[in-house]
Amino acid sequence: MSATRRDLVATATAATIAGAAQAQPGNQGSGPQAARNVVLVHGAFADGSGWRGVYDELTRRGYRVSIVQNPLTFLADDVAATRRILDRQDGPTILVGHSWGGTVITEAGVHPKVAGLVYVSALSPDAGETTAQQYDGFVTPPEFVIDTQGDGFGFVKAENFKAGFAADVADADAAFMRDSQVPVAMSAFGTKLTQAAWRSRPSWAVIATDDKAFDLRMLRHMAGRIGARVTEVAASHAVFMTQPKVVAEVIDEAARRAASTAR
Repeated sequence: MSATRRDLVATATAATIAGAAQAQPGNQGSGPQAARNVVLVHGAFADGSGWRGVYDELTRRGYRVSIVQNPLTFLADDVAATRRILDRQDGPTILVGHSWGGTVITEAGVHPKVAGLVYVSALSPDAGETTAQQYDGFVTPPEFVIDTQGDGFGFVKAENFKAGFAADVADADAAFMRDSQVPVAMSAFGTKLTQAAWRSRPSWAVIATDDKAFDLRMLRHMAGRIGARVTEVAASHAVFMTQPKVVAEVIDEAARRAASTAR
């Protein structure tokens, strides 16, 4: 082979190797890895099926979405159920909680795979606080009434369910939700948290302005305290069902920005 041809081959080979190295996603100097996994955590009186609309929106965008089924027996049980799903994720994950699910993700969100948190009309206690303490100084709307049973588990009072939980849900769907409620152990609201993931993870909040399960001032106070980026939308407490596009858009933003805004 002539010297000229050897030089040309060497140059072409070096260029190919350099190009391949630049194309490798893990190459030194590449930016933080965006989260492509989402874990959804439901709240009290509901189950994971209510996330179906959000699930469909996110999977269409290419996310891998997993849904936790909380037993709603003890905070520790719900946290364990959430960690069990987080353990199965293959990379950075956005952890999302609705209502009581916000308490769960606050405790479970220190998991090393969690890149960001999204609170959907959700509670966000600090470490050392109970969920019940978040209500201090606020007034729960009269539409939301919990009927506590003799064994300590609570249901949303049947005749109040649509007005208090699902005012913007179709009557037939609200009736099904009412009659398929998952009761929650009321003692869980008195359990002190040991972790506050929002202190180390960037947070987002979706606030339903027509929520009758919480005082709107309380939702805004909690979101402000944790430094969440807030999106407000006209919806009931069932915002995770009735506004899936809005909720999915906030989760998508969190997934794209969490790595670059980590505290």
